[in-house]
Amino acid sequence: MTKQESQLAAAAGTLALGLVIAALILGNSLIRFKKLDRSVIVKGLAEMEVNANVAVWPITFSEASNNLAELQSTLDRKQKIILDFLTSGGFSKEEISIGMISINDQQANIYGGNDQNTAFRYIGRAQMTVNTKKTDMMTKAISHLTDLVGQGIVLNQDQYQSQVQYLFTDLNSVKPAMIESATKNAREAAEKFASDSKSKVGKIKKATQGLFSIEDRDVNTPQIKIVRVVTTVEYYLVDK
Repeated sequence: MTKQESQLAAAAGTLALGLVIAALILGNSLIRFKKLDRSVIVKGLAEMEVNANVAVWPITFSEASNNLAELQSTLDRKQKIILDFLTSGGFSKEEISIGMISINDQQANIYGGNDQNTAFRYIGRAQMTVNTKKTDMMTKAISHLTDLVGQGIVLNQDQYQSQVQYLFTDLNSVKPAMIESATKNAREAAEKFASDSKSKVGKIKKATQGLFSIEDRDVNTPQIKIVRVVTTVEYYLVDK
């Protein structure tokens, strides 16, 4: 074998050895990558019971009369009674807004025409709104509505327009604790899955926070709310 042939053979051997080593390194890297790529996706739920911190009460009532001046006087007088009822119950005048009084002339009604069978010509409607952070006081006031009935005031009880709304507006104060709780709940689920598959939970690969929802605890206690959030977390799985 000539010197040149020997050099070529040595170079070929070195190249082959390099390829073998590279293949081994790449193979081990792929195995490690495959192990690292194992993961599990779980959901974590967190719930918290909170008290509403805002209450909004639209108060409406109606009166009817054939005398316009008499109707106006009655509406004004009864608005004053309701205002006294609210302020004596602890609400400030700044928390109470008084809306405009609306009066409908039944005989001038374009749809009803001059209906002579109408018992009263004029129908008046008055509205007041209480917006307060004193939710306990609001609940107490609602329970004493019979005091107004005793003074000749019957409030409209429209299911959609006259119901008290209890709101929870301080979501930011509970967000961190709830997200932490939901993530902990998700990890517990991942650990159960990992235990069943003879693995253990590694680091978080990806996490997504769901939307927060606020609902009444039940129909009888709308002033108590249930706040919920669901997080989706993907964890790496590693061998024990």
